[in-house]
Amino acid sequence: MPMHDPVILGSDHAGFALKEKLKDTLDRLRVPWEDVGTTSEDSVDYPDFAHRVAEAVASGLFSRGVLVCGTGIGVSITANRHAGVRAALVCDEDGARLSREHNDANVLALGGRTTDPAAADAILETWLNTPFAGGRHGRRVAKIER
Repeated sequence: MPMHDPVILGSDHAGFALKEKLKDTLDRLRVPWEDVGTTSEDSVDYPDFAHRVAEAVASGLFSRGVLVCGTGIGVSITANRHAGVRAALVCDEDGARLSREHNDANVLALGGRTTDPAAADAILETWLNTPFAGGRHGRRVAKIER
């Protein structure tokens, strides 16, 4: 099993339950993690938590992050506002693999209301274990930043 750097996690209230499940997945995979909230299903604003995760990844404090809101759309949009963050909203294992191989995604966004927990487990494991392919994809990723 490959060694992994620690992962930073964040969610809003709609993503809270799935985020808690993903902690179990990370523990099973022996991946260290830090959770920056939220801590319950009480209503909160998703950008607050997406910014926390994205800032930690953009600064280099963490190499990868995971965000969960109701659909994953809001947290992915928010995270992608940060230079150096490539947040990918992923719905299946193929998307997880390709987001890493082709796009060097460093933040995984999932929908707590739209992603089956068993699928999320497989998505996270695939995403963590897939390396960036580099080559022509590296040239393309380098063109993302403005």
